[in-house]
Amino acid sequence: MIDIHCHLLPGVDDGAEDEQTAVAMCRLAAEHGTTDLVATPHANHRYEYSRERCEELRRRVQELAGPSPRIYLGCDFRLTYDNIEAALAEPGRFTINGGQYLLVEFSDQVIAAGTSGAFARLGEVGITPVITHPERNPLLRNHHGRLAVWVERGCLIQVTGQSLLGRFGNSAREAGIKLIGSGLAHIVASDGHDVEKRPPVLDDSLAFVVDRWGEELAQQLFVENPRAVVDGQAIAPPRPRLRRERKWWQVWK
Repeated sequence: MIDIHCHLLPGVDDGAEDEQTAVAMCRLAAEHGTTDLVATPHANHRYEYSRERCEELRRRVQELAGPSPRIYLGCDFRLTYDNIEAALAEPGRFTINGGQYLLVEFSDQVIAAGTSGAFARLGEVGITPVITHPERNPLLRNHHGRLAVWVERGCLIQVTGQSLLGRFGNSAREAGIKLIGSGLAHIVASDGHDVEKRPPVLDDSLAFVVDRWGEELAQQLFVENPRAVVDGQAIAPPRPRLRRERKWWQVWK
């Protein structure tokens, strides 16, 4: 599995507190089948993002953790004016592995009216936004029409694995299932922050998707599409199909 969203780097945001935790997160991820991991520190008003500093930390954690999982660098990008202008001036500074894909996180309080315009401007410099965990955002999870428009215009959607298992409540779980079932979700990632409460572990979520939709879609969401993101390649639209018929009382499970 390839995890494109993890707060792994020590001391730069609300993720790993120190090198010991960062190394433990890497080893835990590897034990549960993750071969590649993208370190994605926050880039917002609270946490200043320095690509140079984060690259130094990435190399250090890779050295301490060993060759597996392979660690790449990206960020968890908030659509602020300063961030957008910086990304337009230097796109590879914020994107995953310096390629075309950019994780975009939304506030839980407000969705700016100019969001679609911001996405269009980013697209003009070759950036493809990947909207992170909309199933956990109360302003987005019940507005699939808005998400569908953004996807139609080229954005991707990433669901958090633990959302599917109920870690963030029933509303997030149901919304995550609906996003995948409707073909709007392109990737499942861990959004790992530590080794206990929010670990960088995806195998249980993979098993859930296999059971509900089958191996083909699971491979696409956990391996093929994340690999394309890391490599800067195009992604094929998901084609979810229920693996087995469900009784009427199981439809909403």
